[in-house]
Amino acid sequence: MSISQTLDYIHSIKWQGSKPGLERTQELLCALGNPEKKLKFVHVAGTNGKGSTCACIASILQEAGYRTGLFISPFVICFNERMQINGEYISDDELVELTDEIRHFADAMIDSPTEFELVTALAMLFFHKKQCDIVVLEVGMGGRLDSTNVIETPELAVITAIGYDHVKELGPTLRDIAGEKAGITKPGGDVLVYGGVPDVVEVFERVSKERGASLSFADFNRITDQEFSLSGIKFGFEPYGKILLPLIGAYQPKNAAVAITAAEILRKKGYDISDENIVNGIETVRWPGRFEVLGYNPVFILDGSHNPQGMVATAESLYSHFGDTGEKKVIFIIGVMADKDLDAMISPIVQFAKAFVTVKPDNLRAMESCELAAKLKRFGAPVIDCVAVNIGVSEALDMAGEDDIICAMGSLFFSAEVRAAYTNRA
Repeated sequence: MSISQTLDYIHSIKWQGSKPGLERTQELLCALGNPEKKLKFVHVAGTNGKGSTCACIASILQEAGYRTGLFISPFVICFNERMQINGEYISDDELVELTDEIRHFADAMIDSPTEFELVTALAMLFFHKKQCDIVVLEVGMGGRLDSTNVIETPELAVITAIGYDHVKELGPTLRDIAGEKAGITKPGGDVLVYGGVPDVVEVFERVSKERGASLSFADFNRITDQEFSLSGIKFGFEPYGKILLPLIGAYQPKNAAVAITAAEILRKKGYDISDENIVNGIETVRWPGRFEVLGYNPVFILDGSHNPQGMVATAESLYSHFGDTGEKKVIFIIGVMADKDLDAMISPIVQFAKAFVTVKPDNLRAMESCELAAKLKRFGAPVIDCVAVNIGVSEALDMAGEDDIICAMGSLFFSAEVRAAYTNRA
């Protein structure tokens, strides 16, 4: 197959949908010789901050000299980004070759795997063939029934910030959601948790006790003296001194703190990770699409926030970087999935809104831009329905003065479209 035929096969309608359970992934991996059983993992679940935390952990491990795999979902720039080693994406040729190897087994399954299950198996085969020392493995959704949870006890399970998202699948309360995320806890394993409200903490404590797992929490009191700029955030972190984090969202120092704590736990387990590796890993991390500045005059920000908690974090980032001067100066390019709680998402950012530009991401679950525009009108700011992402980017740039701010947000799924449209316009 060519690379285009390979991607068409992976995205084929026969793999579409979401089906709970690990049986299909286990069956497919068994047919491939169980490559996941020959790998070591840091397994990362959570509602927000998973990707950034994964990137920071992977960067530290790479700095320490480990051949480090990274599996993420969804991709931001291109499909190949989903599986990478030491920052290098899987090549087109490798993806074609692995898909040719796996398709015979997938096609023969009576209960067909979903696309995510197929991609998970592809990643496991890739990381095994490339002889990774360790793989940082991001959960797709939830944890307990996510296809990545076929792995045995990881070197470390990490659970980032918990919030309301995918409530139809994971449950209506934070306790329900936390319970699903806690499902990656394995008997006798090590678990590191971001923390949160007492009910959430209680869930992690209960599950860890039931499974005989060692539970740790990130200590955000170690973060001091934060200095914000559009090139990065400088913050103190005991005992490492000042660290310059090139990710600019106000929430990113906490994600970095989780990653640093993860590295410290791995070090106690025998991994050769120095203080210098930790600092250099954080200072060289790259993670696109999360409060990322694409350009200036006007400032153009690409942000992957796609749920209420993420929007609160975006509002905090806007305030941290622009203060009161940012109010009523942000043109938001918005595209969301149809199942999102729009009121809870928009309320935290409406104080900054000069206007909303609505678009429809290229995804089957996306809300029509006209429907989104109609719903946004009640928030009081002007709303312009532009339908397509490229039209929305051009409209926002035409509207903006040099002192205005453009922020494209609402879904990770349209990040590549926004980036391409901005690059073409620039």
